[in-house]
Amino acid sequence: MGRRRYPLLEHPGYVRFWTADAVSMAGSAFTALAVPIIAKLTLHVSTTELGILRAAAWLPYPLLGLLVGVYVDRHRRRPLLIGSDFARAAVLGILPLAAALDALTYPLLVCVTLAFGSLSIVYDAAHQSFPPVLVPKPLLTAAYARLEQSAAVAQSAGTPLAGVIIGIIGAPLAILLDAISYLVSAVLLSTVRTLEPEVALGKDQPRHLRREIREGLNWVYRNPAFGPVTLTSHLWFIGQGLLTTVYLAYVLGFDHGAVVLGITLGFTGIGSVLGAGASSWYGRRFGVGPGIIVCRWLSPLAYLTVPLAGDSLGGTALLCAGQLLFGISLGLDGPIEMAYRQSITPSGLLGRMNATTRSLNRAMIVIGAPLGGVLADHYGIHLALWTGVAIMVVQALWLNLSRFRHARLPD
Repeated sequence: MGRRRYPLLEHPGYVRFWTADAVSMAGSAFTALAVPIIAKLTLHVSTTELGILRAAAWLPYPLLGLLVGVYVDRHRRRPLLIGSDFARAAVLGILPLAAALDALTYPLLVCVTLAFGSLSIVYDAAHQSFPPVLVPKPLLTAAYARLEQSAAVAQSAGTPLAGVIIGIIGAPLAILLDAISYLVSAVLLSTVRTLEPEVALGKDQPRHLRREIREGLNWVYRNPAFGPVTLTSHLWFIGQGLLTTVYLAYVLGFDHGAVVLGITLGFTGIGSVLGAGASSWYGRRFGVGPGIIVCRWLSPLAYLTVPLAGDSLGGTALLCAGQLLFGISLGLDGPIEMAYRQSITPSGLLGRMNATTRSLNRAMIVIGAPLGGVLADHYGIHLALWTGVAIMVVQALWLNLSRFRHARLPD
């Protein structure tokens, strides 16, 4: 009965992949909170330097992402996922070791972040392209929704827990826990079996690197089904990069900033759980185009709460409400958009499509994160926040007026 009611459970390869993803995501909540805390409260960096640190995590995407997309399309995904997890565990282990040796510095933090981001490119491109060989196509939306939910649960439970753990054992040791989670994930992934043996498409053919990169770019930008959502996503990520940097600096400036940050980001996770749980119904009810457009409008509404909040109990409640709404928008949007992209993209282009989309979106964070720091340091936190909200409004309006409003999943 349980398997008939929950058809994804009939695919053990997916269940193990899902479990591995949940374990590593739970650990990631520790690093996501620990790194800015080390930077701001231990190393006392400026908001601009915090923005540069956040940009460092995403800089490898525009530098290497298009090459990685070609590489992933020519190799089996599972070995790439396993190798990336082992390597990321080793890289993260540098930070607690440096802290133990009293050698933790801002340049080291940036270098480790760059290396971790470089490894994550390979993992992300392979990760997003892997579910189509684990479940039948009709289950893809549900499969991505479950991944979105587990990530959201990890954030909603892991982020507040990370705040408590960091307070007890310190940020560097909390990062060590994340490194261990990647080791566990790698071991679980080594047991995954696909519906059919993975084949490295085109690996035996002559390599035409420029042509293959161009094919990926053309598919993402010139395809009328992709163009509008891709371009507006770039603008969304500029706004998100700006807002997140300023949000971190703003909240960490409160009397109990680390605790408030953990609590409010936990509400983002709760919202994502709720949104991902309703995503399949929401997508069927409203369709791909209208459904995603509504979610894009929720982003500026959610962040309107930040410049209106202050260091008080009421301000924290307002921040929690805004992050809850933002999380709901992410949870609803993510599975629908991923299923749409995966469903209309040929198998041989999946790696390039995912790597191109993620790489160029993350390139926008490289722009937005330092921009937020500069605006906050030179013109004030509130002006920077309102600038980010304005960018979010523009991207939502642009997508609303485009042909993407008619987009739907193929039959």
